[in-house]
Formats: sequence, structure tokens, C-alpha cells
Amino acid sequence: MKVLWEKEIPAKGIVVSPRPVWKCRSCPAYGKSPSCPPYAPSWMEAKELIKHYKRALLIKFEIDFEDFENEKRKALEYILKKEDELFKNGNFYTLALFPGNCNLCEECEFEKSGNCRMPNKVRPSIDAVGIELSKIVELNFSESVLYGLILID
Repeated sequence: MKVLWEKEIPAKGIVVSPRPVWKCRSCPAYGKSPSCPPYAPSWMEAKELIKHYKRALLIKFEIDFEDFENEKRKALEYILKKEDELFKNGNFYTLALFPGNCNLCEECEFEKSGNCRMPNKVRPSIDAVGIELSKIVELNFSESVLYGLILID
């Protein structure tokens, strides 16, 4: 995993709608991850929440799809570390959003029992809360990348 760039964006430019959530329904992780629907906050809640932020940090990660799960895990850990740094610098309501479902654990206990081993680290997926990533950044599906988003203040 490699961080390609980090870019601060205005929160008012973040578009939230039901469209990404409906796309989630066709994902194999649907209903199996605490970061995904139906466990993630609704798109309506996210739309209301984002009104209370002025800016966000968009992070673009390059990943090796040959080692997707490990590369993604590193990206999630990076996002959580960045969220913690922002919090410690006085941004008390900083909130990270994951690129897709949570895969912090190599073997997900939530899928088996409905109990998460790390509930304090799980964050909602960008899509799961209805954020239209394509309205924030130009997506190029020939790239091996993931995007993380951190709401700052």
C-alpha cells in the first residue's frame, strides 16, 4: 500500500444520496460487515451529519490487487492513525470512513457470530453511508486504488 496523495476538500461538496447504498445490496459483503448496510448509519443520517462539517481529507491509496486484503488492511490502519492524529490535534469530531467493508481482522468474527472484535475501530464505508465518491474525485477503474475519507471539522 502506498499513499498517492492526501487532499483537503470542502465538506459542502460531498454529495450524499441513496444510490451508493442501493449498489451495496449487490456486494458480497452486504449484511456481513459492521461497516456496511444494514449496520452502517443511513444515508439520511450521513447527509445530516456532513452538514456539520466544514472540511474533509480525501486520501488516495495505491494497492497491489494481488495482495488485496492485506493492502486494504494497511490502508484502513493508515486512515485510523490519521483520524487519531487529527483528534489529538484538537479536531474532536473527526470521523474516518473506510473504502468498502471493514477487513481489519484476517478472519471476521462478525460474519460468524455478529460480534465484532474491534468495535472501537470499525468505521462506516464511504458507500454504505451514501457518499457519491464519483462526485468528489474522477474515478478511473484501470487504476489499482482505494479512497479513504476523513471528516475533520
